[in-house]
Amino acid sequence: MKISLAKLSQKKMFYPTIFFIFLIFSFLPPITQEPYSPENTQQVIIQLLMVAIKPYEAFGIPFHIATIILVGWILIDSTASGRPLFIFMGVNFIIIALVQSFGTTELYGEVIHIGSLVTFILLGILWIWAGVTGGTESLSTNIQWHHLLLLPFAVFSFWAPYQVKENVVLPDFNPALLLTSPDYGLTFCLTAPVFLYLLLILFPKINIPAYRITAFNGLLYALFNITHWFNPDTRWMGVLHLPLLVLSIATLIQSRNRNISLKKKH
Repeated sequence: MKISLAKLSQKKMFYPTIFFIFLIFSFLPPITQEPYSPENTQQVIIQLLMVAIKPYEAFGIPFHIATIILVGWILIDSTASGRPLFIFMGVNFIIIALVQSFGTTELYGEVIHIGSLVTFILLGILWIWAGVTGGTESLSTNIQWHHLLLLPFAVFSFWAPYQVKENVVLPDFNPALLLTSPDYGLTFCLTAPVFLYLLLILFPKINIPAYRITAFNGLLYALFNITHWFNPDTRWMGVLHLPLLVLSIATLIQSRNRNISLKKKH
């Protein structure tokens, strides 16, 4: 099955088709207890994201610690395989789908973000499948000088330095957030950049189709959050989405170049 997917991904219409399907998923409207106008869809999603992870904030610490242990193992042990990393990512994406997609808002009551629920569950299944059916090859980091330029973006997402006061998103550079921030591990936009950076330095000993699909969705959600830049109250949230934008573009370019070279060989 792994070989079939690798061959399938070389087909001309494979990625355009997959990307189009995920694009459709991303536009699925939220379901709300109280009705809302279509032009307020973004407001509904923002209201949801402000409250969705609050009941689970204490779980930010385990996700940080688990990631540090996993990264340390990969860097230290030359025999480390990709299977634990891929499965960890898959489970994390499914947790994000179940946590980030549900919430009770002040204006719209109970909200279910169908787009993110479907997208992140599918990404989770994709990476779990990648780990279960493959990922047995020993990983080795392939860190080049330009990769180091992207490292601060991954650290910034891992840190997620912000606080919300009276519905205004403000910087908060408290070092404790490097271990306690609930956004890393519980939200896609601040978790995916760390995963993408890890995959970038481990490339190409990863599942490249899953890598490209994850990067594409990262780019989609980064672009959706550009609207934060136009609102003074949420502008810092726009800054927090820069790592997702930058790393999604970088990983898409990296994986596309690999895809082109493979096609030339065939």
